Amino acid sequence: MFVFYARKRSMAALLTAVMTLIAIIAISISFSAHQSQQVFQPETPIMRGNTANKCVSITVNIDWGEEYLPEMLAILQEHHVAATFFITGRWAKNNGPLVQKIAQQGNEIGNHGFSHPHVNNLSLDENMAEIQETENILYQLTGSHTKFFAPPYGEYNDTVLDAANKSSLQTVLWSIDTVDWQNPTPGWIISRLSNMTHSGAIILMHPTPVTVKVLPDMIKTLSGQGYEIVSLEKLLSE
Repeated sequence: MFVFYARKRSMAALLTAVMTLIAIIAISISFSAHQSQQVFQPETPIMRGNTANKCVSITVNIDWGEEYLPEMLAILQEHHVAATFFITGRWAKNNGPLVQKIAQQGNEIGNHGFSHPHVNNLSLDENMAEIQETENILYQLTGSHTKFFAPPYGEYNDTVLDAANKSSLQTVLWSIDTVDWQNPTPGWIISRLSNMTHSGAIILMHPTPVTVKVLPDMIKTLSGQGYEIVSLEKLLSE
């Protein structure tokens, strides 16, 4: 009888130990899952390329300024430089031949939304409509799909990023703003670039009078500092 009860208590102890072990494993799995959720970060915009390579990209956001684009394109072509032009759908719709000229000269074209709204105020569906309508227009004009999205005003939140991601586009901002839309002097822009340029820099510009004036010296300054000016796709793929 004593042996029977001893065995019974031994089995009960073993069962308790097994149940305790199962509980510990369950808690551990739950904690690990919670930790995974905690460390997960939503997608963030690209602001620079690989800093190991001495390359930079010039990006040009376009929703106006068509009167300055032909001269900008001529300067880029003369210096054998390709830039990345982020174009709104409404501008592309009204300036088809210029969009085609930008592409034909070997420049890269990106998506800048359709109507240049404050995208943080839009729903997911509204953001996707802005992107996709622009994508359709740009594809009809160039025969190529875009790879990158530059949100108007540089605004973004999780909804904006999600809309770009669902549209198979990478969201891109910049690491150096020339602030050319404020009409500074060409010398001020050159000084700013000299102090701020770094490997992997994404340099933001717009089609303005000062951009036309400064672009040749800007290309020479960057080249003189040993930087290769490449397309955004190349900057981000290296």
